[in-house]
Amino acid sequence: MRRRTPPPPSPLPQRDGIDPVRVRLPGLGPWTTVGEHLSERFGPRRAGLLAEMFAAGRIVGANGQAVPPDTAYVPGMFVWFHRDLPPEEPVPFPVEVVYRDEHVVVADKPHFLATTPRGSHVTETALARLRRELGLPTLGAAHRLDRLTAGLVLFTVRPEERGAYQALFRDRRVHKVYEAVAPYDPALTLPVTVRSRILKERGELAAREVPGEPNAVSRVELLAHRPDGLARYQLTPHTGQTHQLRVHMSALGVPIRHDPLYPEVTAAGPAGDPRHPLQLLARELAFTDPVTGKDHRLRSARPLTAWSPAGEDDGGAETGGPDGPGGDRGVPRGQ
Repeated sequence: MRRRTPPPPSPLPQRDGIDPVRVRLPGLGPWTTVGEHLSERFGPRRAGLLAEMFAAGRIVGANGQAVPPDTAYVPGMFVWFHRDLPPEEPVPFPVEVVYRDEHVVVADKPHFLATTPRGSHVTETALARLRRELGLPTLGAAHRLDRLTAGLVLFTVRPEERGAYQALFRDRRVHKVYEAVAPYDPALTLPVTVRSRILKERGELAAREVPGEPNAVSRVELLAHRPDGLARYQLTPHTGQTHQLRVHMSALGVPIRHDPLYPEVTAAGPAGDPRHPLQLLARELAFTDPVTGKDHRLRSARPLTAWSPAGEDDGGAETGGPDGPGGDRGVPRGQ
């Protein structure tokens, strides 16, 4: 099998923790200049922006020098540039570092912060923030949490090692435990293992269960319940389908508190209500490091606000934890 030649390193530094856009000119086409190809790629609506970028020398080649629009088209040539990003609403909660060594960073992500740049969330993401705050421009995500879900996320420090850590999740060699707050149903027999086939189609906000061979398996256990009708659950996913835990809890008749999509789409929609964060937390992450061989068992100290001692049910308690600021963070367990 012929290996594809890796692209040259970027001649542009990151900006606000975000890599520049890299474009590889395709091998076939009617273009005679770089400007012709990028004009077609950008489209007529961005013609003015493209002209400004060329005029300002913001589109560069592998040597870091500006590429004029009349540069001869060369199939396979790379060019780089930074996008102009619109202002983003800051997520007013910190990203706590639970564990860090020369290979990985395990962070405790707050609700409403995306893991990696996507769509309208770019600089206000856990990855971009950590790159800036830790001074680690090569940091990359080994997996992702939904923007509305809080808790532990594994990042890698060295790009050449990222594949080994991503394989942990692909091969289901990471033990993940979540906690959730949802209604209490005394008629629901727990613990229970839920198995179903979940389908999430492009363009649809919510995933749904469909007939067929199960592709999603979740273990649901009751931890405690209160007189106000709420309960705290431990959720252990054995597979990783989109919105799996949210779909399974809804199917059991106990949808996770403040879920804007399940069992039905609310007025808040997929963005969620910032006053009422989804009560789902990636509480524990356990794995054997594929590079060092160390066993890690890490735990989030974030509270689920609907279960807080004060009974508050909003986003105001994000920075605290059940053991106070810090808790047992930063201490890998099982080593």
